[in-house]
Amino acid sequence: MIHPIAPVYDKNSRVLILGSFPSVKSREQQFFYGHKQNRFWRVMANILECEAPEDIPQKRNMLITHHVAVWDVIASCEITGSSDASIRNVQPNDLSDILSSANIRAIYTNGGKAHQLYQKYIFPVNGREACLLPSTSPANAAYSLDRLIEAWKVIRENLK
Repeated sequence: MIHPIAPVYDKNSRVLILGSFPSVKSREQQFFYGHKQNRFWRVMANILECEAPEDIPQKRNMLITHHVAVWDVIASCEITGSSDASIRNVQPNDLSDILSSANIRAIYTNGGKAHQLYQKYIFPVNGREACLLPSTSPANAAYSLDRLIEAWKVIRENLK
């Protein structure tokens, strides 16, 4: 399966958040974190101290306005449904356009699978460290919304 969603960023982006690969719902909506139970948008709205976006234009605007870039580690792979555990035959995304055109101060990975794949495929190419953040996926039941927000607050320091 080929990644169907273009990255969100502009020249003013300061933070890059990378997931693994879009879920079924995200692929259907053609935008990131489309599953209603995924807590990404609520976490980001809290951290950025703004209203949670309700539609794709609002989501894109929130990211760009607050200098946040979003994309995924994987360009193409074999995947069953939305399960990160089922990901096979990974081809990584090329981050060079984002990293050369935006002033990315820090890279964060949304969850363990994204981080593992970043370390395996992308770090050896660009040499840029990525900080692992706990997954906002509903599958990460060990983290409450409040606990996720607390962990993700580290992003703020690179947005100033």
